[in-house]
Amino acid sequence: MNEYMMAAIDLAEKNLETNDGGPFGAVIIKDGVIVGRGRNTVLRDNDPTSHAEVSAIRDACKNLNTYSLEGCTLYTTCYPCPMCLGAIIWSNISKVYYGNTKEDADMIGFRDDDIYDFIKGNNKMIDLEQLDREETIKTFNKFINKEDKTIY
Repeated sequence: MNEYMMAAIDLAEKNLETNDGGPFGAVIIKDGVIVGRGRNTVLRDNDPTSHAEVSAIRDACKNLNTYSLEGCTLYTTCYPCPMCLGAIIWSNISKVYYGNTKEDADMIGFRDDDIYDFIKGNNKMIDLEQLDREETIKTFNKFINKEDKTIY
């Protein structure tokens, strides 16, 4: 048993006792040390973004005082949902180990597949409509010329 996956499992197991959220846990490793821990706290926090991976990313960024987790590895008890995959990519984590599959998550009632279908264009869960681009683009154009900007 991988020690880092065991740490993620321990976090997931805690939710079986607390009912803070689904049975998901994650840890982030840098240079052999756990630098971030997270578990799903959606129900406790009334926050649909409080997934284990996002919480671990927030914790690692805070602990390392950075927005980039380049060089870090994520261990998570389940294949990341689309939101978490986006957060993993934005945080520059390039290696992820996961335990359960997205089909396993579906089996226990989590609807990740609906979101994957939406991304593929096979589902109309929400109505996306562009509005007022001629106004919103002005801020982007100002950003282009900003000399002290940071691209992340």
